Amino acid sequence: MPTSAEWLEVRAHLLEHRHALAVAAVAEYPDVPRVAGTPLLTSPDWMPAGPIPLAGLSLELKASTALPRPPASALPSGFGSYSEAMAALAAPTVFQNRETYRLLGFTGRHLTFGLGSYFDGIDVGEACAHEYAARDLGRIGSLPARSAVGDPCDPRRRPVNVAVSTLTLRHDEASGEATFFLHWRDPKRVGHAGGMFQVLPVGVFQGSSEADFSLWHCMIREFAEEMLGVEEIHDADYAAWPFARRLTEAARVFYLGMGVDPLTFATDMLTVAVIEASRFDELFGDLVSHNEEGQVLRGLPFTAGNVERFVRHEPTQAAGAALLSLAWRHREELLKT
Repeated sequence: MPTSAEWLEVRAHLLEHRHALAVAAVAEYPDVPRVAGTPLLTSPDWMPAGPIPLAGLSLELKASTALPRPPASALPSGFGSYSEAMAALAAPTVFQNRETYRLLGFTGRHLTFGLGSYFDGIDVGEACAHEYAARDLGRIGSLPARSAVGDPCDPRRRPVNVAVSTLTLRHDEASGEATFFLHWRDPKRVGHAGGMFQVLPVGVFQGSSEADFSLWHCMIREFAEEMLGVEEIHDADYAAWPFARRLTEAARVFYLGMGVDPLTFATDMLTVAVIEASRFDELFGDLVSHNEEGQVLRGLPFTAGNVERFVRHEPTQAAGAALLSLAWRHREELLKT
């Protein structure tokens, strides 16, 4: 086992080179499909031919069984899990073990979930990313934890926490032009994908209460928290919350697919929210420049050049790159009024 100092050296390498390592890690999965030519891995069952209204997906909550954990090759001595090591040696500002909905299966347009926790993903995915970074530094020669997981798109092989990643498009129906928003994730503040760009908002699928089992409710909370700087919301009453009602009326929301980051196994549901310009300005007139997780890049023109820039030339998280690419491919249908 590595010492704490050795573990921190590898952790620093992972944080500094996360994008390059993610691109390289694709080579570990030559037989797994990718989304729109990006590093994001996927299953054919997850990818529709075109945009599907979010309301067209059905959800079911079932009991989830325990899964075996892969070998703990990346842990420093004295720690029983990767999240425990992170908490003690390299905790980001935002690092809480919240209850999540864990993906169990996806057939057609029907998703089955069980209950899990945020640290489930850290203990497998971030540990496997650390292991990969250690091999990149020449500290180890094999990847036993990654090999034990096998196909990262198979929810029977590992606990799968799903993040709902949303590309927000402000659409000016008069001119036909659209703008989008990105998030630069501060590595000092987040436990995953620090130093990279991502679409906005993004949040792990979880409820504000035990009975709150809704993708759209999760998205509403993330819009408020990430774009308006609202403190984390618990026990939300969506019917009585003016912002929730107005956003529900204003947004046209679509599902484009789902995929897995090849380095960390972070699993993202790819969605687009299209909001007419005047209604967007009413909802997000107080759009923040920074939030708890990083910097907000606002009002980028939704053009081929900007899509190409962030898909191919900037350190954009695999899910964000895939979502931008898919949204550009389907732009006529998404922006149809």
